[in-house]
Formats: sequence, structure tokens, C-alpha cells
Amino acid sequence: MVRKVDVAIIGAGSAGLSALSEVQKKTDAYIIINAGHYGTSCARVACMPTKALIEAANCCHGREMFADLGVEGVDRLRINRKKILARVKAMRDGFVKGTKQATDELGDRNIAGRARFRDPRTIEVNGEVITARRVIIATGSSPVYPQPWRAFGDRILTTEDLFYQDDLPDSMGVIGLGPAGLELAQALSRIGIRVTAFDQIKFIGGLSDPQVNDSAVQAISGELTLHLGTRAELSDVGGKVKITHGSGETVVDKVLLAMGRRPNVTDLGLENLGVELDEHGMPPFNPDSLQIADLPVFITGDANNYRPLLHEAIDEGHIAGYNAFRDDVSCFRRRVPLAITFCQPNVVLVGKRYAELDRKTTVTGSFDFGRQSRARMSNTNQGRLSLYADKGSGTLLGAEMAAPGGEHLGHLISLALQQQVSVFEMLTLPYYHPVIEEGFRTAVRTAAKQVDKKLNESELLLCESFPPECIS
Repeated sequence: MVRKVDVAIIGAGSAGLSALSEVQKKTDAYIIINAGHYGTSCARVACMPTKALIEAANCCHGREMFADLGVEGVDRLRINRKKILARVKAMRDGFVKGTKQATDELGDRNIAGRARFRDPRTIEVNGEVITARRVIIATGSSPVYPQPWRAFGDRILTTEDLFYQDDLPDSMGVIGLGPAGLELAQALSRIGIRVTAFDQIKFIGGLSDPQVNDSAVQAISGELTLHLGTRAELSDVGGKVKITHGSGETVVDKVLLAMGRRPNVTDLGLENLGVELDEHGMPPFNPDSLQIADLPVFITGDANNYRPLLHEAIDEGHIAGYNAFRDDVSCFRRRVPLAITFCQPNVVLVGKRYAELDRKTTVTGSFDFGRQSRARMSNTNQGRLSLYADKGSGTLLGAEMAAPGGEHLGHLISLALQQQVSVFEMLTLPYYHPVIEEGFRTAVRTAAKQVDKKLNESELLLCESFPPECIS
């Protein structure tokens, strides 16, 4: 017997649950199918447990500046990694419990199993055939794990495995220094693990601005050993793992793989949709509507690998859920791109990245936080901000930074970009003293001076900070 529904959602992660909330507004004839764990990757093995670990790690690291602040007795403090991990797992379980509630009460409209397309409107799961007017793919992603390295067994951890550990060893290698690898490498180092980290490229955390990247590398390398621009090879040595790299060899107890994630589309039957797939097995889709070609099928969240971030996945779930009930599919204006890596200093990308800019039509305003007064007070005076604006009009285009409080600066800049604000308009806003945001103002001022457009604003907008050692 064939089950007929209005909408079938494949995947119960953040994008799938977001789509579900839209679908439930319009119909009861829906189904959600999920292979593997429930509870969303964000709550279970990504955003939330990572940030819980980072908070503990930052507290541990705070002891490094106690003496400088006049606090004595730091030698009596101990790091208990087992207790840190136990707290992280307890918080993780709470987050997962909350997200699972959305599917636990759905009865037979929630199917645990692996779905496969027969055609754009027909799915098979656990031997059952389901036809749907619309299908939403929200299958998420999984960590990249080279097959030959699986032979190392539990000496290799993925970024998901990490949050199921009861304890961690004294030495670890981290392979991959994108956002996840960078966050975790620093956090592990801050809880007393000797970390050596590797990446084949010389840029970390998704940065593409050379000056910002140099500043980020300098800051991070003060806490752990980095080997950038070199390929890492693994081999067994006495029950440990030897990592061979361009400048030598390193032996560690375990290795954390943070080499990125791949969309979970293998064996989904996308070849039966009747559209040409690319070299990665992905179908063509419109990022503003999430529709695959002209089919009644939408692909969302990490599954499409367009912007694999939680807030984007939630947006995409709503877009797909909304479009699932419209004969004329709508395109949505997407939010300004915003990506934050919660290492210290925070690595933040907003709007257009340096690598995406036309250098002939762009001006850059920069600020080095090394001497900034507020950052010096908290011993966080590391990092650099680069702000990009259109040379003709002064309209903000984007920013890259490794900055103290970068998560907040990033939101300030994203709000300005979303409203298409110019550097001149940003200079009319209030900036308190002393705050980290004063560094952003200096970068805005520097960019404004390079813009071709001549304005009649007060000279106050472009004047130098005074005195620079207090205000900058």
C-alpha cells in the first residue's frame, strides 16, 4: 500500500525541524523521515557542546593572567578534564532533549529509516512507498573521514566523536583548521592538552585576508603548535599516532579530524530525480528558493552545502516549507553572510570576503588591536580588523577579522550591511569610550578617507582620535 502525503521531509535536523514548523501550519498530511540520531547536529555534536567546552576552556585559560591582575594562588588550581567533559555532555543531553520533543510526539508521521527517491514525488523507506506533492531534503552532513585512517580505531576522533569521550589524553593532533578545528584545537590546549595542529593551506578559520590571517596565526600559535601549508600523513608507532609533515614528525596519543563535512546525499537516489548531478553528486538548485531545478523537491541546510551554518539552515527550512505549498515558488532575499569562529580572538567573516572583492573598486579600513586600550585592560589585545567598502560610494561590502569581541563586532557590521549603510553613515553613530567598538570606528574612518565620493559632512566625522593612546 502506498502512503500519500502533501509534504515529505527527509531529515530531522535543524533545517528539517524548521521546515516542519512551516508545514504544520498548512497541513496534517506530512511525514518526516530521519536516518541516524535525532536531536540535531547543532545540539548533539556541534554548536552547543563545542561552545560549552570553549567556555570551560576559557575559564581555565583565565588563570594565565591572574598574576598580572594581582591575583595570587594560581598554582593551587587544577584542571579536571573528566569533570569538564561530564558537564559538556550533561549540557549536550539537555539541548538534545529539547530538540527531540518536536518529533517524539508525531507518532507514525515520524519514520526512523533511510529514505531513497524512486522519482521526484516517490520515496521508499523501510520497504514502504510514500508519494508526496512536495519533498524537502534536509539530511545534514557528516565529518570527512579518509577511509585508510579508520584502521587507527579509537585513536582517531571526529568532531562528533569528541563529545562522547569520558576523558582525553595529554597529547593530541588536530588535522584541519577551519572554524571547527580552530575552535577545538585552542579549547583542547586550554584544558591542558598538548596540541599540534595541521592544515594543508596557510589560512585558518576560513579567512582570506592575508593581514588578518597573519594576525590570527600569530595569536593562536602562542598557545599551540601550528603546521600550515603542509600535508599530514599518519602512521602507527607503539600504540600512538605519528604525524609526518613537511617540517618533521610529531607523535600524539590521539588525533582529532576536523577536515570539514560532506552533505549526506549518498544513496539518497538523487540520480532518480532526472536532473544532471555535478562531480560531487549534487543537483542544481536555486539558493534563494531552495528548489532543485524545476522539480517539486527542495534541498536545505547542510545537505546543500551552500551556507552550512545553523541560522542559515533554519532560514532555509522555513523557505522550503513556505514554498512547498505554492504553485509559483518564491525567491527570498537571503541575509548577509555571517560566520563566527569562537576562538580567541574571534575569527569573523561578514558579507563579502577579501577573496571575493574587486580590489580596483574597493577600499579597506584596518585596525590593529595590539595597542587598543580596552583590549589591553583585559589582556585580549591581539588581532586585526579589515573593513571593505565600495571606493565610489563608500557603501560597506564586508569585513574579515580576528578580534577581541569579534562576535559582537560581526553583528554590528552585519546589521549595517543588511541596511546597505555607507562608511559615512556609520561615522554619525555614537561610540562609547572605552569599548572595543572604537577600533571598528577607526577602521571605518580609515576607509572613508579613501572613498572617491566628496561629502559635506562635518570635519568631526573624519578627524583623528585624540589622544590616540587613549581612544584608538
